[in-house]
Amino acid sequence: MIQITNLSRIYQTDEIETTALNEISLKIENGEFVSIMGPSGCGKSTLLNILGLIDSPSSGHFYFQKEEVSKYSERKRAGLRKNHIGFVFQSFNLIDELTVFENVELPLVYTKTPKSERKIKAEEVLEKMNMMHRRNHYPQQLSGGQQQRVAVARAIVNNPALILADEPTGNLDTANGNDVMEILSSLHQAGTTIIMVTHSPACAQYGDRVIHILDGKILAENTTSGRVTV
Repeated sequence: MIQITNLSRIYQTDEIETTALNEISLKIENGEFVSIMGPSGCGKSTLLNILGLIDSPSSGHFYFQKEEVSKYSERKRAGLRKNHIGFVFQSFNLIDELTVFENVELPLVYTKTPKSERKIKAEEVLEKMNMMHRRNHYPQQLSGGQQQRVAVARAIVNNPALILADEPTGNLDTANGNDVMEILSSLHQAGTTIIMVTHSPACAQYGDRVIHILDGKILAENTTSGRVTV
């Protein structure tokens, strides 16, 4: 699904140049669950933003579903994001003015899905997340765990091939965090590719592989059994 080769991301201002990613190479197969770990500022979020077609690399190659996308225009990147990628964030990123149902429905609006089909799909994923009874509530009326369930529902409503999760349990207590990880694990078992940034070793173990990043480089890669593979 994803292959990046010698990929770098450099941020420049008038006075300073910062290398966020330094010639990273990585391959992720369809259906894999990959956890990415590392200290704050190591380049994890930058890598996730590039994989999610939110940012572009400064150099190197990035293939997404066999297409070289590193030089795509914002319009073409947006099209791929809308149709193929779901995002789950630490801060939920729900829209306060919209109900639970409307938040979940929103990606379908962006892809111009007919209204009747939007209703069916949104209700299906809310049932899956056990949140149908909250469909007419607003985000501020929900607990943190419930908000993250809604965020996951929104991420999967378009049946994306890839889910990118950035610290999905970071704002949750242990019980709710475990619930979210079980949901992601079930999606993985159903064939969805998942790439997750996390600080939690326990959460990282849900992945097939754990990639450790330091100072913009891949430091090590381990299977979840702990065997070092690179």
